[in-house]
Amino acid sequence: MSLPLRKPELWRVALLVLVLAGITWLGGSHVRAVIGNHLLRPGTLEFAEELSPEAQREVFRLLSFTSFSVLGSYLLVLVSGTIFLATTPLRMRENGWLMMSAILFYLFVPLELYLIYLDGRMMYYEFFTTAGNETFRELFHARLSTLAGLPYIATLCYYTVVALAVLQPFRRSPGAAS
Repeated sequence: MSLPLRKPELWRVALLVLVLAGITWLGGSHVRAVIGNHLLRPGTLEFAEELSPEAQREVFRLLSFTSFSVLGSYLLVLVSGTIFLATTPLRMRENGWLMMSAILFYLFVPLELYLIYLDGRMMYYEFFTTAGNETFRELFHARLSTLAGLPYIATLCYYTVVALAVLQPFRRSPGAAS
């Protein structure tokens, strides 16, 4: 006698995709930062002139390749997070951590879309043109100096979302008074 197969609920599948894509996205972002750091002088936004043009080109090539996984996983996080929020039985009124997490994540969607645009241009130049290092340097510098460091603040907010999801503060029972 076999047990009946249980159909997974949509919000559970969305949560699984959200967690896996989030790990890939945040991890890939750090890999990109480590790779890109080789182009700069420590503590500045100035390019290290001692790197040969061939070495710089290889770093830009690696940045373009890692952009694929970062871009794809961010889009998966965005879609699965939206599906999760729309279908979860958790109510934001009773789970303040969920409300704060959603606000912190969706607040930076316009910024991430702009960064995706810059990364998309870098991938286009890498795979479909014969652009030189100067083009890649301009795109890389534009990405680093975007909105005076707002991407770094966004990264801190994303890690705050992870902490909120793990610790789940600001929870109240469904029958508690307002």
